[in-house]
Amino acid sequence: MNTSPISEEYEGPIATLRFCRAAERNPLSIATLDTLNQALTRIRSQPSIKVIILTGTDDVFLSGANIRELTTLDSQSAKAFSEKGQALTDAIATNHATTIAAVNGYCMGGGLDFALACDIRLASSTAVFAHPGARLGIITGWGGTQRLPRIIGRTKAIELFATARRLSAAEALKAGLVTQVADPVLDAAKTLAQRIISTSSKT
Repeated sequence: MNTSPISEEYEGPIATLRFCRAAERNPLSIATLDTLNQALTRIRSQPSIKVIILTGTDDVFLSGANIRELTTLDSQSAKAFSEKGQALTDAIATNHATTIAAVNGYCMGGGLDFALACDIRLASSTAVFAHPGARLGIITGWGGTQRLPRIIGRTKAIELFATARRLSAAEALKAGLVTQVADPVLDAAKTLAQRIISTSSKT
């Protein structure tokens, strides 16, 4: 039985990293962040990997930081946790491979930060996006406040941060947050990955 919060699948030059604790709503726990860091470190040493796909399980992509863990942190460990998430989103954004978020369902808080760090975002028709921190009196520390305005514009981003409103897949497509809405979204992401690889191999 696989107890890891992330499964890794390699198909030639495509690596698929799947968050697979849907029963817990795929929280970005410390264990998940550490496992993702290990996976990205392995991929970084493999230049043959040309595309990385991040996806979730069932109806959850990522639900954000584990609130129960957050309540146990003191100022020093909270700073370390924030820096860990920042380092990982930066590792995704600067990876040698093209990164695709195949958002299969709920994409919330820190989970949205990870999707924003990817080069391309695709969504299933049932995907939902939100930064709910305003309701909790917190704000994301993993780059979302910088990346979201660049992608959808400052005014729209401020609205979403300030209201914690949920964005449907159709709204996300209209706003430019995602480039495709497709079901199954992972199949669409793999098709796109193959096109990217095929095109780059001809240059």
